[in-house]
Amino acid sequence: MRRRSIQSTSAASSSSRHFDPPTNPHPRRTLDWVPIIWHRIRALLQVLVAVVLRKFWGSVPSRPGSTSNRESAEDDHNNTSMGDLDRLPTDVFVQVLKLLGPKEAARSGLVCKSWKVLVSDNRLWVFFLTHGKHPFDTVLFAETHLRSGPMLYFDHSQQISFMHIFAERAIVPGAIIVDGGSGYCKYGWSKYAAPSGRCATFLEFGNLESPVHSRLHHFFSTIYSRMQVRASSHPIIVSVPICYPEDTEAARASRRQLREAIYSVLFDMNAPAVCAIDQAVLALYAARRTSGIVVNIGFNVTSVVPILRGKVMHEVGIEVLALGALKLTGFLKELMQQRNINFQSLYTVRTIKEKLCYVASDYDAELHKDTKQSCEVASEGLFTLSKECFQTGEILFQPHIGGLHSMGLHQAVALCMNHCLAAEVATNDGWFKTVVLAGGTSCLPGLPERLEKELHKLLPPLISEGIKVIPPPYGTDSAWFGAKIISNVSTFCDAWCITKKQFRQNPRRISGD
Repeated sequence: MRRRSIQSTSAASSSSRHFDPPTNPHPRRTLDWVPIIWHRIRALLQVLVAVVLRKFWGSVPSRPGSTSNRESAEDDHNNTSMGDLDRLPTDVFVQVLKLLGPKEAARSGLVCKSWKVLVSDNRLWVFFLTHGKHPFDTVLFAETHLRSGPMLYFDHSQQISFMHIFAERAIVPGAIIVDGGSGYCKYGWSKYAAPSGRCATFLEFGNLESPVHSRLHHFFSTIYSRMQVRASSHPIIVSVPICYPEDTEAARASRRQLREAIYSVLFDMNAPAVCAIDQAVLALYAARRTSGIVVNIGFNVTSVVPILRGKVMHEVGIEVLALGALKLTGFLKELMQQRNINFQSLYTVRTIKEKLCYVASDYDAELHKDTKQSCEVASEGLFTLSKECFQTGEILFQPHIGGLHSMGLHQAVALCMNHCLAAEVATNDGWFKTVVLAGGTSCLPGLPERLEKELHKLLPPLISEGIKVIPPPYGTDSAWFGAKIISNVSTFCDAWCITKKQFRQNPRRISGD
Protein backbone atom coordinates (compact mmCIF):
# COMPACT_ATOMS: atom_id res chain seq x y z
CA MET A 1 0.00 0.00 0.00
CA ARG A 2 1.43 3.36 -0.93
CA ARG A 3 2.32 5.68 1.94
CA ARG A 4 0.20 8.78 2.32
CA SER A 5 1.99 12.06 2.94
CA ILE A 6 0.64 14.52 5.45
CA GLN A 7 0.57 18.15 4.45
CA SER A 8 2.50 20.42 6.81
CA THR A 9 -0.37 22.56 7.88
CA SER A 10 -1.27 23.77 11.31
CA ALA A 11 -3.84 22.18 13.60
CA ALA A 12 -6.22 24.96 12.71
CA SER A 13 -5.82 24.46 8.94
CA SER A 14 -8.44 23.31 6.50
CA SER A 15 -7.50 19.66 7.05
CA SER A 16 -8.79 19.96 10.61
CA ARG A 17 -12.24 21.28 9.76
CA HIS A 18 -15.54 19.43 9.94
CA PHE A 19 -17.48 18.49 6.83
CA ASP A 20 -20.21 21.09 6.48
CA PRO A 21 -23.66 19.69 5.73
CA PRO A 22 -24.73 20.44 2.13
CA THR A 23 -26.67 23.64 1.70
CA ASN A 24 -30.37 23.37 0.86
CA PRO A 25 -32.66 25.99 -0.72
CA HIS A 26 -35.42 24.91 1.66
CA PRO A 27 -33.66 24.58 5.07
CA ARG A 28 -36.89 24.49 7.05
CA ARG A 29 -38.09 21.37 5.21
CA THR A 30 -34.93 19.35 5.89
CA LEU A 31 -33.66 20.84 9.15
CA ASP A 32 -35.02 17.94 11.20
CA TRP A 33 -33.42 15.41 8.84
CA VAL A 34 -29.86 16.78 9.03
CA PRO A 35 -28.92 15.12 12.37
CA ILE A 36 -30.44 11.84 11.18
CA ILE A 37 -28.49 11.93 7.89
CA TRP A 38 -25.17 12.64 9.62
CA HIS A 39 -25.86 9.98 12.21
CA ARG A 40 -26.36 7.44 9.41
CA ILE A 41 -23.20 8.58 7.63
CA ARG A 42 -21.25 8.07 10.85
CA ALA A 43 -22.80 4.61 11.28
CA LEU A 44 -21.85 3.65 7.71
CA LEU A 45 -18.27 4.79 8.29
CA GLN A 46 -18.07 2.71 11.46
CA VAL A 47 -19.30 -0.31 9.52
CA LEU A 48 -16.64 0.38 6.88
CA VAL A 49 -13.88 0.46 9.49
CA ALA A 50 -15.26 -2.71 11.09
CA VAL A 51 -15.16 -4.50 7.70
CA VAL A 52 -11.60 -3.33 7.06
CA LEU A 53 -10.50 -4.45 10.52
CA ARG A 54 -12.09 -7.85 10.02
CA LYS A 55 -10.30 -8.17 6.69
CA PHE A 56 -7.00 -7.28 8.35
CA TRP A 57 -7.35 -9.60 11.33
CA GLY A 58 -8.74 -12.34 9.11
CA SER A 59 -5.51 -12.30 7.13
CA VAL A 60 -3.45 -12.95 10.29
CA PRO A 61 -2.86 -16.65 11.24
CA SER A 62 -5.07 -17.68 14.12
CA ARG A 63 -2.52 -19.58 16.18
CA PRO A 64 -1.41 -17.24 19.03
CA GLY A 65 1.95 -17.08 20.70
CA SER A 66 4.35 -18.28 18.00
CA THR A 67 7.10 -16.15 16.51
CA SER A 68 5.92 -16.86 12.98
CA ASN A 69 2.46 -15.55 13.81
CA ARG A 70 3.84 -12.31 15.19
CA GLU A 71 6.04 -11.86 12.12
CA SER A 72 3.06 -12.53 9.85
CA ALA A 73 0.95 -9.96 11.68
CA GLU A 74 3.76 -7.46 11.35
CA ASP A 75 4.03 -8.11 7.63
CA ASP A 76 0.29 -7.74 7.15
CA HIS A 77 0.32 -4.53 9.13
CA ASN A 78 3.02 -3.12 6.90
CA ASN A 79 1.90 -4.40 3.53
CA THR A 80 -1.87 -5.02 3.49
CA SER A 81 -3.58 -3.34 0.53
CA MET A 82 -7.03 -1.87 1.02
CA GLY A 83 -7.86 -1.84 -2.69
CA ASP A 84 -9.92 1.16 -3.73
CA LEU A 85 -9.44 2.71 -0.27
CA ASP A 86 -5.79 3.32 -1.24
CA ARG A 87 -6.97 5.96 -3.69
CA LEU A 88 -8.89 7.90 -1.03
CA PRO A 89 -7.29 11.37 -0.71
CA THR A 90 -5.45 11.95 2.56
CA ASP A 91 -7.47 14.99 3.59
CA VAL A 92 -10.74 13.13 2.96
CA PHE A 93 -9.49 10.16 4.97
CA VAL A 94 -8.56 12.45 7.87
CA GLN A 95 -12.05 13.95 7.77
CA VAL A 96 -13.48 10.42 7.89
CA LEU A 97 -11.38 9.71 11.00
CA LYS A 98 -12.71 12.87 12.63
CA LEU A 99 -16.28 11.82 11.95
CA LEU A 100 -15.61 8.38 13.37
CA GLY A 101 -14.41 9.77 16.70
CA PRO A 102 -11.31 8.96 18.77
CA LYS A 103 -12.15 5.35 19.63
CA GLU A 104 -12.74 4.17 16.06
CA ALA A 105 -9.90 6.34 14.75
CA ALA A 106 -7.47 4.63 17.14
CA ARG A 107 -8.68 1.20 15.98
CA SER A 108 -8.11 2.21 12.36
CA GLY A 109 -4.40 2.56 13.05
CA LEU A 110 -4.21 -1.23 13.45
CA VAL A 111 -5.01 -1.84 9.79
CA CYS A 112 -1.71 -0.98 8.13
CA LYS A 113 1.39 1.13 8.47
CA SER A 114 0.21 4.07 6.38
CA TRP A 115 -3.09 4.25 8.29
CA LYS A 116 -1.14 4.13 11.55
CA VAL A 117 0.92 7.14 10.43
CA LEU A 118 -2.24 9.12 9.69
CA VAL A 119 -4.00 8.07 12.88
CA SER A 120 -1.02 8.94 15.10
CA ASP A 121 -0.63 12.42 13.59
CA ASN A 122 -0.79 15.05 16.35
CA ARG A 123 -3.17 17.30 14.40
CA LEU A 124 -5.91 14.66 14.46
CA TRP A 125 -5.69 14.33 18.25
CA VAL A 126 -5.43 18.08 18.73
CA PHE A 127 -8.77 18.15 16.92
CA PHE A 128 -10.26 15.57 19.31
CA LEU A 129 -8.85 17.39 22.36
CA THR A 130 -10.12 20.74 21.06
CA HIS A 131 -13.62 19.31 20.77
CA GLY A 132 -13.42 17.57 24.15
CA LYS A 133 -14.68 18.56 27.59
CA HIS A 134 -11.85 20.95 28.41
CA PRO A 135 -10.49 23.99 26.51
CA PHE A 136 -7.48 22.98 24.45
CA ASP A 137 -5.29 25.82 25.73
CA THR A 138 -5.89 24.53 29.27
CA VAL A 139 -5.07 20.97 28.20
CA LEU A 140 -1.90 22.14 26.45
CA PHE A 141 -0.79 24.13 29.51
CA ALA A 142 -1.42 21.20 31.82
CA GLU A 143 0.31 18.61 29.68
CA THR A 144 3.37 20.76 28.95
CA HIS A 145 3.86 22.30 32.41
CA LEU A 146 2.24 20.08 35.03
CA ARG A 147 2.91 16.51 33.86
CA SER A 148 5.95 16.06 36.09
CA GLY A 149 4.21 17.11 39.30
CA PRO A 150 5.00 19.96 41.74
CA MET A 151 8.61 20.23 40.55
CA LEU A 152 7.27 21.41 37.16
CA TYR A 153 10.13 19.94 35.17
CA PHE A 154 9.46 19.42 31.48
CA ASP A 155 11.82 18.29 28.75
CA HIS A 156 10.93 20.58 25.85
CA SER A 157 13.12 18.56 23.49
CA GLN A 158 10.80 15.58 23.91
CA GLN A 159 8.13 15.16 21.24
CA ILE A 160 4.60 15.27 22.64
CA SER A 161 2.20 12.57 21.44
CA PHE A 162 -1.30 13.95 21.77
CA MET A 163 -2.66 10.52 20.89
CA HIS A 164 -1.04 9.09 24.02
CA ILE A 165 -2.11 12.11 26.07
CA PHE A 166 -5.71 11.65 24.92
CA ALA A 167 -5.63 7.99 25.91
CA GLU A 168 -4.05 8.72 29.32
CA ARG A 169 -6.47 11.54 30.12
CA ALA A 170 -9.40 9.26 29.29
CA ILE A 171 -8.50 6.90 32.14
CA VAL A 172 -7.58 9.49 34.80
CA PRO A 173 -9.92 8.64 37.70
CA GLY A 174 -10.73 12.21 38.67
CA ALA A 175 -10.76 13.51 42.23
CA ILE A 176 -12.75 15.20 44.93
CA ILE A 177 -11.69 18.85 45.17
CA VAL A 178 -11.91 20.79 48.42
CA ASP A 179 -10.92 24.44 48.13
CA GLY A 180 -10.51 25.57 51.72
CA GLY A 181 -10.83 29.31 51.25
CA SER A 182 -10.40 31.84 54.05
CA GLY A 183 -14.13 32.53 54.22
CA TYR A 184 -15.97 29.78 52.40
CA CYS A 185 -14.98 26.33 51.22
CA LYS A 186 -15.93 25.14 47.73
CA TYR A 187 -16.11 21.41 47.09
CA GLY A 188 -17.10 19.10 44.28
CA TRP A 189 -16.16 16.30 41.89
CA SER A 190 -13.44 17.20 39.38
CA LYS A 191 -15.53 15.92 36.49
CA TYR A 192 -18.23 18.49 37.30
CA ALA A 193 -18.33 21.81 35.46
CA ALA A 194 -18.19 23.78 38.76
CA PRO A 195 -18.15 23.23 42.53
CA SER A 196 -21.26 21.43 43.74
CA GLY A 197 -21.43 22.94 47.22
CA ARG A 198 -20.09 25.48 49.70
CA CYS A 199 -19.63 25.56 53.46
CA ALA A 200 -17.49 27.14 56.17
CA THR A 201 -13.78 26.57 55.58
CA PHE A 202 -11.86 24.09 57.71
CA LEU A 203 -10.02 26.99 59.39
CA GLU A 204 -13.36 28.13 60.84
CA PHE A 205 -15.17 24.81 60.99
CA GLY A 206 -16.59 23.34 64.21
CA ASN A 207 -15.49 24.29 67.70
CA LEU A 208 -12.45 26.54 67.34
CA GLU A 209 -11.17 25.42 70.75
CA SER A 210 -11.09 21.75 69.73
CA PRO A 211 -7.84 20.19 68.43
CA VAL A 212 -7.03 20.71 64.74
CA HIS A 213 -7.14 16.96 64.04
CA SER A 214 -10.68 16.72 65.45
CA ARG A 215 -11.89 19.76 63.50
CA LEU A 216 -10.39 18.48 60.27
CA HIS A 217 -12.00 15.07 60.73
CA HIS A 218 -15.38 16.69 61.36
CA PHE A 219 -14.90 18.95 58.34
CA PHE A 220 -13.94 16.25 55.83
CA SER A 221 -16.61 13.89 57.16
CA THR A 222 -19.18 16.60 56.46
CA ILE A 223 -17.85 17.10 52.92
CA TYR A 224 -17.98 13.38 52.13
CA SER A 225 -21.46 13.15 53.63
CA ARG A 226 -22.81 16.06 51.58
CA MET A 227 -21.31 14.65 48.40
CA GLN A 228 -22.63 11.17 49.29
CA VAL A 229 -19.32 9.46 48.54
CA ARG A 230 -17.01 7.23 50.53
CA ALA A 231 -13.59 8.61 51.44
CA SER A 232 -11.99 5.46 50.06
CA SER A 233 -13.56 5.82 46.61
CA HIS A 234 -11.56 8.66 45.08
CA PRO A 235 -8.32 10.67 45.43
CA ILE A 236 -8.77 14.10 46.99
CA ILE A 237 -7.18 17.49 46.30
CA VAL A 238 -7.17 20.02 49.15
CA SER A 239 -6.22 23.66 48.63
CA VAL A 240 -4.41 25.08 51.64
CA PRO A 241 -4.93 28.80 52.43
CA ILE A 242 -1.90 30.96 53.09
CA CYS A 243 -1.16 30.46 56.80
CA TYR A 244 1.94 31.42 58.76
CA PRO A 245 3.44 33.40 55.85
CA GLU A 246 6.68 34.37 57.63
CA ASP A 247 9.98 32.83 56.56
CA THR A 248 10.92 31.65 60.05
CA GLU A 249 11.58 28.24 61.53
CA ALA A 250 8.45 28.48 63.66
CA ALA A 251 6.28 29.39 60.64
CA ARG A 252 7.75 26.56 58.57
CA ALA A 253 7.03 24.12 61.38
CA SER A 254 3.44 25.38 61.66
CA ARG A 255 2.86 25.02 57.91
CA ARG A 256 4.30 21.53 57.98
CA GLN A 257 2.14 20.53 60.95
CA LEU A 258 -1.02 21.76 59.20
CA ARG A 259 -0.25 19.76 56.08
CA GLU A 260 0.66 16.67 58.07
CA ALA A 261 -2.64 16.98 59.94
CA ILE A 262 -4.57 17.18 56.64
CA TYR A 263 -2.82 14.11 55.21
CA SER A 264 -3.05 12.18 58.47
CA VAL A 265 -6.80 12.78 58.86
CA LEU A 266 -7.60 11.87 55.26
CA PHE A 267 -5.50 8.70 55.35
CA ASP A 268 -7.17 7.72 58.64
CA MET A 269 -10.45 8.05 56.71
CA ASN A 270 -8.98 5.67 54.07
CA ALA A 271 -8.55 8.18 51.25
CA PRO A 272 -6.59 6.30 48.53
CA ALA A 273 -4.41 9.29 47.63
CA VAL A 274 -4.11 12.91 48.75
CA CYS A 275 -2.79 16.07 47.10
CA ALA A 276 -2.56 19.26 49.19
CA ILE A 277 -1.49 22.43 47.35
CA ASP A 278 -1.28 26.10 48.32
CA GLN A 279 -4.40 27.99 47.32
CA ALA A 280 -2.40 30.78 45.68
CA VAL A 281 -0.55 28.27 43.49
CA LEU A 282 -3.84 26.80 42.29
CA ALA A 283 -5.16 30.27 41.43
CA LEU A 284 -2.00 30.82 39.39
CA TYR A 285 -2.49 27.53 37.53
CA ALA A 286 -6.08 28.52 36.77
CA ALA A 287 -4.63 31.50 34.89
CA ARG A 288 -2.33 29.07 33.03
CA ARG A 289 0.80 30.45 34.66
CA THR A 290 3.48 28.80 36.79
CA SER A 291 5.28 31.97 37.94
CA GLY A 292 3.97 35.33 39.05
CA ILE A 293 2.43 37.18 41.97
CA VAL A 294 -0.99 36.13 43.24
CA VAL A 295 -3.02 38.81 45.02
CA ASN A 296 -5.58 36.91 47.05
CA ILE A 297 -8.20 39.18 48.61
CA GLY A 298 -9.56 36.86 51.26
CA PHE A 299 -12.30 37.12 53.86
CA ASN A 300 -10.23 38.87 56.51
CA VAL A 301 -6.85 39.65 54.94
CA THR A 302 -5.22 40.18 51.56
CA SER A 303 -2.10 38.19 50.72
CA VAL A 304 0.43 39.15 48.07
CA VAL A 305 2.20 35.89 47.24
CA PRO A 306 5.26 35.55 44.95
CA ILE A 307 5.39 32.17 43.21
CA LEU A 308 8.26 30.84 41.08
CA ARG A 309 7.74 27.66 39.03
CA GLY A 310 4.87 26.56 41.25
CA LYS A 311 6.68 27.18 44.55
CA VAL A 312 5.61 29.84 47.06
CA MET A 313 8.68 31.99 47.67
CA HIS A 314 8.50 32.51 51.43
CA GLU A 315 12.15 33.55 51.40
CA VAL A 316 11.29 36.49 49.13
CA GLY A 317 8.45 37.56 51.39
CA ILE A 318 4.66 37.42 51.43
CA GLU A 319 2.93 40.73 52.09
CA VAL A 320 -0.22 40.49 54.21
CA LEU A 321 -2.70 43.38 54.56
CA ALA A 322 -5.32 43.52 57.29
CA LEU A 323 -7.84 44.30 54.59
CA GLY A 324 -10.29 41.79 53.19
CA ALA A 325 -13.82 41.28 51.94
CA LEU A 326 -15.27 41.73 55.43
CA LYS A 327 -13.73 45.21 55.74
CA LEU A 328 -15.21 46.32 52.43
CA THR A 329 -18.64 45.02 53.38
CA GLY A 330 -18.39 46.77 56.76
CA PHE A 331 -17.38 50.05 55.14
CA LEU A 332 -20.31 49.90 52.71
CA LYS A 333 -22.57 49.23 55.69
CA GLU A 334 -21.31 52.43 57.36
CA LEU A 335 -21.84 54.46 54.18
CA MET A 336 -25.40 53.16 53.83
CA GLN A 337 -26.16 53.94 57.46
CA GLN A 338 -24.88 57.50 56.97
CA ARG A 339 -27.51 57.89 54.23
CA ASN A 340 -30.18 56.26 56.40
CA ILE A 341 -30.57 53.36 54.00
CA ASN A 342 -32.27 50.55 55.90
CA PHE A 343 -31.35 46.89 55.45
CA GLN A 344 -31.99 43.70 57.37
CA SER A 345 -28.58 42.03 57.57
CA LEU A 346 -24.93 42.12 56.58
CA TYR A 347 -25.80 39.56 53.90
CA THR A 348 -27.96 42.23 52.23
CA VAL A 349 -25.01 44.64 52.24
CA ARG A 350 -22.72 41.99 50.74
CA THR A 351 -25.25 41.29 48.00
CA ILE A 352 -25.45 45.01 47.16
CA LYS A 353 -21.66 45.20 47.14
CA GLU A 354 -21.42 42.35 44.66
CA LYS A 355 -24.08 43.85 42.39
CA LEU A 356 -23.24 47.59 42.39
CA CYS A 357 -19.71 48.29 43.62
CA TYR A 358 -16.71 48.83 41.38
CA VAL A 359 -13.24 50.38 41.43
CA ALA A 360 -12.85 53.78 39.77
CA SER A 361 -10.02 54.33 37.34
CA ASP A 362 -9.64 57.91 38.66
CA TYR A 363 -11.17 58.38 42.09
CA ASP A 364 -11.14 62.20 42.11
CA ALA A 365 -12.73 62.41 38.66
CA GLU A 366 -15.39 59.87 39.67
CA LEU A 367 -16.48 62.09 42.56
CA HIS A 368 -17.79 64.65 40.05
CA LYS A 369 -19.84 62.17 38.02
CA ASP A 370 -23.40 61.00 38.36
CA THR A 371 -22.86 57.42 39.54
CA LYS A 372 -26.34 56.58 40.78
CA GLN A 373 -27.21 52.89 40.39
CA SER A 374 -29.93 50.60 41.69
CA CYS A 375 -30.39 46.90 42.33
CA GLU A 376 -33.03 44.69 43.84
CA VAL A 377 -32.43 42.31 46.73
CA ALA A 378 -34.87 39.45 47.19
CA SER A 379 -37.45 40.09 49.94
CA GLU A 380 -36.00 43.53 50.68
CA GLY A 381 -36.83 45.57 47.61
CA LEU A 382 -34.89 48.16 45.62
CA PHE A 383 -31.67 49.83 46.81
CA THR A 384 -30.10 52.90 45.20
CA LEU A 385 -26.48 53.95 45.75
CA SER A 386 -24.39 56.77 44.33
CA LYS A 387 -20.82 57.54 45.42
CA GLU A 388 -20.89 54.50 47.69
CA CYS A 389 -20.57 52.34 44.57
CA PHE A 390 -16.90 53.28 44.07
CA GLN A 391 -16.00 54.55 47.55
CA THR A 392 -16.31 51.02 48.91
CA GLY A 393 -13.61 49.60 46.62
CA GLU A 394 -11.40 52.68 46.99
CA ILE A 395 -10.27 51.60 50.46
CA LEU A 396 -8.17 48.95 48.71
CA PHE A 397 -5.96 51.80 47.47
CA GLN A 398 -6.69 54.44 50.13
CA PRO A 399 -7.36 52.49 53.35
CA HIS A 400 -7.47 55.70 55.43
CA ILE A 401 -10.81 56.56 53.81
CA GLY A 402 -12.28 53.69 55.78
CA GLY A 403 -10.34 54.50 58.92
CA LEU A 404 -7.79 51.72 58.35
CA HIS A 405 -4.08 51.99 59.11
CA SER A 406 -2.56 49.93 56.33
CA MET A 407 -0.64 50.34 53.11
CA GLY A 408 -2.64 50.27 49.89
CA LEU A 409 -2.93 47.23 47.67
CA HIS A 410 -0.74 48.74 44.97
CA GLN A 411 1.94 49.59 47.53
CA ALA A 412 1.99 46.02 48.84
CA VAL A 413 2.34 44.59 45.32
CA ALA A 414 5.07 47.09 44.45
CA LEU A 415 6.95 46.18 47.64
CA CYS A 416 6.70 42.49 46.74
CA MET A 417 8.04 43.18 43.24
CA ASN A 418 10.99 45.08 44.66
CA HIS A 419 11.77 42.14 46.93
CA CYS A 420 11.53 39.72 43.99
CA LEU A 421 13.99 41.80 41.98
CA ALA A 422 16.40 42.12 44.88
CA ALA A 423 16.28 38.41 45.69
CA GLU A 424 17.74 37.42 42.28
CA VAL A 425 16.21 33.94 42.51
CA ALA A 426 15.84 33.57 38.73
CA THR A 427 17.80 34.63 35.68
CA ASN A 428 14.62 36.02 34.14
CA ASP A 429 13.57 39.16 36.02
CA GLY A 430 10.18 39.10 34.33
CA TRP A 431 8.84 36.13 36.30
CA PHE A 432 7.12 38.37 38.87
CA LYS A 433 5.56 40.83 36.41
CA THR A 434 2.39 38.78 35.96
CA VAL A 435 -0.09 39.57 38.72
CA VAL A 436 -3.07 37.24 39.09
CA LEU A 437 -6.03 38.36 41.19
CA ALA A 438 -7.93 35.82 43.31
CA GLY A 439 -10.77 35.86 45.82
CA GLY A 440 -14.34 37.11 45.61
CA THR A 441 -13.56 40.80 46.15
CA SER A 442 -11.00 40.73 43.33
CA CYS A 443 -13.98 40.34 40.96
CA LEU A 444 -14.88 44.03 41.47
CA PRO A 445 -15.08 45.64 38.00
CA GLY A 446 -12.20 48.00 37.27
CA LEU A 447 -9.80 46.52 39.85
CA PRO A 448 -7.27 44.94 37.41
CA GLU A 449 -7.02 48.12 35.34
CA ARG A 450 -6.67 50.36 38.38
CA LEU A 451 -4.00 48.19 40.00
CA GLU A 452 -1.98 48.05 36.79
CA LYS A 453 -2.26 51.82 36.42
CA GLU A 454 -1.11 52.46 40.00
CA LEU A 455 1.84 50.07 39.66
CA HIS A 456 3.06 51.88 36.55
CA LYS A 457 2.91 55.17 38.45
CA LEU A 458 4.62 53.81 41.55
CA LEU A 459 7.43 51.68 40.12
CA PRO A 460 10.44 52.69 37.98
CA PRO A 461 10.35 51.69 34.29
CA LEU A 462 12.88 48.90 34.89
CA ILE A 463 10.25 47.04 36.92
CA SER A 464 6.96 48.43 35.62
CA GLU A 465 7.63 47.65 31.96
CA GLY A 466 5.77 44.48 31.03
CA ILE A 467 3.55 44.31 34.12
CA LYS A 468 0.23 42.60 33.44
CA VAL A 469 -2.63 42.25 35.93
CA ILE A 470 -4.96 39.34 35.17
CA PRO A 471 -8.50 39.27 36.63
CA PRO A 472 -9.66 36.10 38.40
CA PRO A 473 -9.88 33.56 35.55
CA TYR A 474 -12.82 31.75 37.17
CA GLY A 475 -14.17 34.39 39.51
CA THR A 476 -14.50 33.30 43.12
CA ASP A 477 -13.71 29.69 42.18
CA SER A 478 -10.27 30.15 40.60
CA ALA A 479 -8.43 27.90 43.06
CA TRP A 480 -11.03 25.15 42.63
CA PHE A 481 -10.56 25.26 38.85
CA GLY A 482 -6.78 25.25 39.27
CA ALA A 483 -7.20 21.98 41.18
CA LYS A 484 -9.51 20.73 38.43
CA ILE A 485 -6.74 21.32 35.86
CA ILE A 486 -4.33 19.23 37.94
CA SER A 487 -6.87 16.46 38.53
CA ASN A 488 -7.22 15.93 34.77
CA VAL A 489 -3.49 15.88 33.95
CA SER A 490 -2.61 12.53 32.37
CA THR A 491 -0.03 11.84 35.12
CA PHE A 492 -2.20 13.05 38.02
CA CYS A 493 -2.10 9.99 40.30
CA ASP A 494 1.61 9.26 39.93
CA ALA A 495 3.00 12.79 39.75
CA TRP A 496 0.78 14.78 42.13
CA CYS A 497 -0.73 12.42 44.69
CA ILE A 498 0.75 10.84 47.80
CA THR A 499 -0.46 7.48 49.05
CA LYS A 500 -0.76 6.41 52.66
CA LYS A 501 2.34 4.21 52.33
CA GLN A 502 4.43 7.06 50.89
CA PHE A 503 3.25 9.40 53.64
CA ARG A 504 4.15 6.94 56.39
CA GLN A 505 7.58 6.33 54.87
CA ASN A 506 8.48 10.00 54.37
CA PRO A 507 6.15 12.62 55.94
CA ARG A 508 8.67 15.37 55.12
CA ARG A 509 7.91 15.20 51.40
CA ILE A 510 4.59 17.02 52.00
CA SER A 511 6.05 20.04 53.80
CA GLY A 512 5.48 22.36 50.79
CA ASP A 513 8.56 24.49 51.61
